[in-house]
Amino acid sequence: MCLASSSDTLVSGKSSSPTVASKKDKEFEEEEDLKSWMHKNGLPPCKVVLKDRQAYDSRHPSIHYVAASEDLQAGDIAFSVPSSLIVTLERVLGNETVAELLTTNKLSELACLALYLMYEKKQGKESFWYPYIKELDRQRGRGQLAVESPLLWSESELNYLTGSPIKAEVVERAEGIRKEYNELDTVWFMAGSLFQQYPFDIPTEAFSFEIFKQAFVAVQSCVVHLQKVSLARRFALVPLGPPLLGYRSNCKAMLTAAEDGAVQLVVDRPYIAGQSIVVWCGPQPNSKLLINYGFVDEDNTYDRLMVEAALNTEDPQYQEKRLVAQRNGKLTIQTFQVNVGKERETVLDMLPYMRLGYVSDPSEMQSVISSQGPVCPVSPCMEHAVLNQLATYFRERLSGYPTTLSEDEALLGECDIDPRKRVATQLLRCEKRILNKCLEATVDLINELPDLSQSPCPAPYAPLLR
Repeated sequence: MCLASSSDTLVSGKSSSPTVASKKDKEFEEEEDLKSWMHKNGLPPCKVVLKDRQAYDSRHPSIHYVAASEDLQAGDIAFSVPSSLIVTLERVLGNETVAELLTTNKLSELACLALYLMYEKKQGKESFWYPYIKELDRQRGRGQLAVESPLLWSESELNYLTGSPIKAEVVERAEGIRKEYNELDTVWFMAGSLFQQYPFDIPTEAFSFEIFKQAFVAVQSCVVHLQKVSLARRFALVPLGPPLLGYRSNCKAMLTAAEDGAVQLVVDRPYIAGQSIVVWCGPQPNSKLLINYGFVDEDNTYDRLMVEAALNTEDPQYQEKRLVAQRNGKLTIQTFQVNVGKERETVLDMLPYMRLGYVSDPSEMQSVISSQGPVCPVSPCMEHAVLNQLATYFRERLSGYPTTLSEDEALLGECDIDPRKRVATQLLRCEKRILNKCLEATVDLINELPDLSQSPCPAPYAPLLR
């Protein structure tokens, strides 16, 4: 994918040889660079420069990134981009009412922004945004730390993610993008005065779905979510912002909206001249970081997995158990969030819900109903059964991956691994570490039981886990 070099696409997924990549680098450098264009159009003096690093894939042009032009201290303003150089729906559609209508109906901000840039791309050098679009072309939606989003991977490359719930998420997200593509003509007809300036066909005739998906993913990788602004300005494309800025989950710096409509970056740490500048990517798990930006942060304190538990609908006491669950703030289908570093706490949080599912004696169920709180009778055999079910579940999830944790470690130690396979393996390794910690916590609880010789209680209507 790339915000492409062909005249009719915003992105192009075709590979090129190292020789071609070198030629492209020269072509990019021969034209006016992004920062010079921004200064010419109102960017005030700032404390950053654009530098470049070699891409993971040698077939592609090198990647630009924002670095400190001088030593910086925490609290310094690295740059302030004026509103005239920022792309928002308010700017694209001209009428904030129309912008809000579109984004509260069937089209997201990302779809509208992608469509706008695709039409601008068709204008080539005649477009005001040509230098910015050219820079997005170069970045290919990759961001600073890895590769394109899995939304643009081939079917065989998606198999790198086998065993992970992200694989289904990618398919679901792609289906959502297709639905938005089918609604694109709505923008054309609702904002006709804007699109009259483009002598091109309506969206679905001018652009194929694949081209739109590539553009959508490119915009997704660099859009900034601004706080405390109107709906029509909350998603913004900011030159000097992502993907030229790197993301870190342990960073506190954010791009923020100033009173005059500019977007500025106040750094949260010292930088020496030439050092790459990073911003916070929000409290996102690694699965979202990979889908949205194409990278995995192995130090991500916001990483998490989900475990879904459900009361058995065939249980004769299902309705009573549903009421008890609701009384204690739980649902009949309950999702438990397993945060990295909090695996044992999550297992302990699941136990009352699991015990409820194991109650079979009607008199015991009446006792539970009359009690205040998530109190279920706990016998050693019931606790053993509950913990055994959890341990089996975690083992089965781990066995769903085609590789073990140690095999992942060995693979990541290789130097010539395919970039997409590398980032996929990083994600799987993070997930397996969380699941292993859950399994260890569960086994520890089993070993703490007073009498391990006692067989687990039978459970005809045990909760369902997935």
